[in-house]
Amino acid sequence: MTETIINLDTLNPIEFFGVNNKKLDILRKKFPLLKILSRGTQLKLSGAPEQVESAKEKIDLVIQYMERNGVMSENYFEQILGGDDAETIDNFVEKNPNDVLVFGPNGKTVRARTVNQKRMVQAADTNDIVFAVGPAGTGKTYTAVALAVRALKNKLVKKIILTRPAVEAGESLGFLPGDLKEKIDPYLRPLYDALDDMIPADKLGYYMTTRTIEIAPLAYMRGRTLDHAFIILDEAQNSNDLQLKMFLTRIGANAKAIITGDPTQIDLPKNQRSGLDKAMRILKNIPGIAQIELDEEDVVRHRLVKAIIRAYDKEYHKEIQS
Repeated sequence: MTETIINLDTLNPIEFFGVNNKKLDILRKKFPLLKILSRGTQLKLSGAPEQVESAKEKIDLVIQYMERNGVMSENYFEQILGGDDAETIDNFVEKNPNDVLVFGPNGKTVRARTVNQKRMVQAADTNDIVFAVGPAGTGKTYTAVALAVRALKNKLVKKIILTRPAVEAGESLGFLPGDLKEKIDPYLRPLYDALDDMIPADKLGYYMTTRTIEIAPLAYMRGRTLDHAFIILDEAQNSNDLQLKMFLTRIGANAKAIITGDPTQIDLPKNQRSGLDKAMRILKNIPGIAQIELDEEDVVRHRLVKAIIRAYDKEYHKEIQS
């Protein structure tokens, strides 16, 4: 049995412990074998020496992060406590400010916020094609769009092409009002939302008018060769074999592509199979093609989203096994 006291004098105790001690509860759940007491600006850990040392290392990382940033979400707090020591240091204690992907309007900074998002960035830097799969809310699309905008701003590509299948999620496209563009735009809205966060409205309008940034349904890609472009296929689980092959063979000279998807949310008709799993399987060992899997630990939405994903994922695996 050993004890150690950690001083939190440089931090706001409410921010460290969380409202109603929510972060303190997370800490206790992560280290259930330790006795953890909070007294003012001090934290007392008691238990087996190796457990105390492990908890202290993680708490020191939290302190470093909060001293630099002032605040920390419950998601970040939980990720630092649960991460591998070396990886956590590399991914959360950002000693280099150059990890910002994009400076958006009004000084907003866009960066990879989780361990797997950072892996996604590294994979895109060293590969021409990246598959990024995982549940909703893990930042797949947002990170991919940030990488594309960074590449355009750094003049590594001449254009950005964002596409996704226009597949009806239990609703009929034909009954939506408006012309074809107005019917399709709702499917592409998440891509517009990401761009709005990263590019001022007037400049984004100019890029769209000049087709420097193009957003279109997957069907519009047929017959094209996409050179000097950063291409993103979003919601790839809703493309079949032929569509995914068609997309991958559009990639031209000096181009990069990111394919994102969630294999557990397939909206294709029952008589059609998603081509995403097959593509990842048969392209797995090709140099220049990387695959990144994100999970509930990468969720950056409301804290309950993580619990919801975990519950659905558990049910999804049950259905596969039955």
